[in-house]
Amino acid sequence: MPLPPAPTKRAALLSAEAYSTLATEASDLIPAPEVQPAPATRPARSGRGTPRRSVEAPAAAPGNASATASTSATAPVQAPAPQAATATTARGRRGAGSQTDADGATIARAAKSPAAPEPRTTEVTAVAAVASRSEQEHPARRRRSGPTSRSGVKRLFVLDTNVLLHDPMSLFRFEEHDIFLPMIVLEELDGHKKGMTEVARNGRQTSRTLDALVAQQGGDMAQGLRLSATGHQSARGLLFFQTEPLDNTLPASLPQGKADNQILGVVSALRDRHPAREVILVSKDINMRVKARALGLAAEDYENDKTLDDGELLYSGALALPQDFWTRQSKTIESWQSGSHTFYRVSGPAVGQFHINQFVYFEAPGEPSLYARVTEIRDKTAVLKTLKDYTHLKNAVWGVTSRNREQNFAMNLLMDPEIDFVTLAGTAGTGKTLMALASGLTQVLDDRRYTEIIMTRATVSVGEDIGFLPGTEEEKMGPWMGALDDNLEFLAKGDGGNAGEWGRAATNELIRSRIKVKSMNFMRGRTFMNKYVIIDEAQNLTPKQMKTLITRAGPGTKIICMGNLAQIDTPYLTEGSSGLTYAVDRFKGWPHGGHITLARGERSRLADFASEVL
Repeated sequence: MPLPPAPTKRAALLSAEAYSTLATEASDLIPAPEVQPAPATRPARSGRGTPRRSVEAPAAAPGNASATASTSATAPVQAPAPQAATATTARGRRGAGSQTDADGATIARAAKSPAAPEPRTTEVTAVAAVASRSEQEHPARRRRSGPTSRSGVKRLFVLDTNVLLHDPMSLFRFEEHDIFLPMIVLEELDGHKKGMTEVARNGRQTSRTLDALVAQQGGDMAQGLRLSATGHQSARGLLFFQTEPLDNTLPASLPQGKADNQILGVVSALRDRHPAREVILVSKDINMRVKARALGLAAEDYENDKTLDDGELLYSGALALPQDFWTRQSKTIESWQSGSHTFYRVSGPAVGQFHINQFVYFEAPGEPSLYARVTEIRDKTAVLKTLKDYTHLKNAVWGVTSRNREQNFAMNLLMDPEIDFVTLAGTAGTGKTLMALASGLTQVLDDRRYTEIIMTRATVSVGEDIGFLPGTEEEKMGPWMGALDDNLEFLAKGDGGNAGEWGRAATNELIRSRIKVKSMNFMRGRTFMNKYVIIDEAQNLTPKQMKTLITRAGPGTKIICMGNLAQIDTPYLTEGSSGLTYAVDRFKGWPHGGHITLARGERSRLADFASEVL
């Protein structure tokens, strides 16, 4: 009989437990073994144990001591193998239920004989071949050994109802992994479909999506429905519905009638039914995730709606140039004059960090400062355009001058007719509303660039709601527009000069006639043409609401979004999932959009100190 091939390096390093796991999986997947023993070495067997015995111990057949002795005399001794013999014996007892005690005794005696190394070599090679073939035929089932035991298996995500009500497209956000929907989730979806709220709309959209998935041709709920059947090619997994009751063993302290506990029971039953897969509960409910982890179940938050994991990573809109910037650019820089602006064409590693309409500045002691905006990026070069200095009184906008570097950047964005979308972020007292209003009044009343100012905001109260408000739409929005009134009072007082009481009254009336206060609830379907739109408190908007407002812009309209991400009042948003964060990240680098984060408060020393320490 020819000698068996030598074991591979990876097979030789496998532990005895790995042999057992691999052999069990291989025998379940492929009934025909890769290595067949000689017919005369063992008596014929039938049933499932036959291929497994032929793969595991071909040279340890009962009643064939001479064959064992000859094999041990001719086969090279690879290494002492007490562990392999033990594993072979254990598998021999577990592999075929019809084996007799005499069989087990014979296997034990063969394992103690000097011929043990030869079956170990054959067994390792055969198992490696079967496992390799298993990987090719079943890519979802990968070889599980060591710390990467679950990395090759597709996960099974159990979705909570609040995930579907939060994002109806969450079904298609899990790439190649599978999704399982418990029956109680469908029941809760049915209870949220009535009404005109955002939650009700999401519930109805989720129901329509599930109906389209169920109606796909050739779909079988028992085998799973293809998530890519409705055109979402990024979703390569399957959707499973609960089609039968699942036995679960939850503690008696958890009442079975509660929907959350029923979902936890489904997750526990799926984990027991599919031990080879990683079953994970996905929920927006923090308490439910805590209960799941207390029961030993894997639970995660739905994070696909988060634009950023950390608010500190938000694009600031400004970048400080390195101290050696001019030294590096001394030989390759180009500059030219166009009107009151100077342009510089620069190159080097710093260009890789630039974005269109990003502000760059150079400040060093003893050297002239540079404040510019990136207007063009091509290959490894960028064009910088110097800014208009709004800190000087001659460039005051409706009597307002910028007091710091970031405010000067913001004024350049607000006064540029080529910029259609501006986002301003900053703490309380940084001058967001004042600068936006002053720029709007100048461009509406003086430059006649826009016809009127439209102002709106998210009506989310800080504390308890005070109830219904009387009057028309604009009168109802009056209590929410206190910031508008405060800033208009300041701007009208500064512009009136010595005109007296009648002059100030006429100015206020003129200003009021060009400012319209609108509610966000009635924005659907509208189109604003040649308008200057201000969206205040934008941090309380969801990404969908932000999209609804921005898409109202018609020809010649400019939109300014302002907000403080540290003052989110709605309980369902965070800094990472806010609509303001979403807009800043998506418009980053757009030639007709700009963003700046205002750093220093200018309201008063009290407000500035309070925003830092409280």
